Amino acid sequence: MTPSLIAALLWLVAANVLALIPSKDSHWTRAYLLIALGIPLLGWVTAQNGPWVGLICLGAGMSVLRWPVYFLGRWLRRRLPGLVEKGEERAG
Repeated sequence: MTPSLIAALLWLVAANVLALIPSKDSHWTRAYLLIALGIPLLGWVTAQNGPWVGLICLGAGMSVLRWPVYFLGRWLRRRLPGLVEKGEERAG
């Protein structure tokens, strides 16, 4: 196992442990820290192991940090109205 994958697994364990600890700000400060550490780590994993392993690690990170991804999607929909498909507009 490469050092980048070991670091990514440690990041995942740390993210899960941090999620277990109570927080007054709904874990947003920790999420920002994990994102700031995870982006360069993801680049390192991709550089050492290839794009498919990088995509798998990206998916694992997104499953841990699902609320920031959800709110990013909502923000993008507000900023870029062309992202909403025609069928979704009629359903709402």
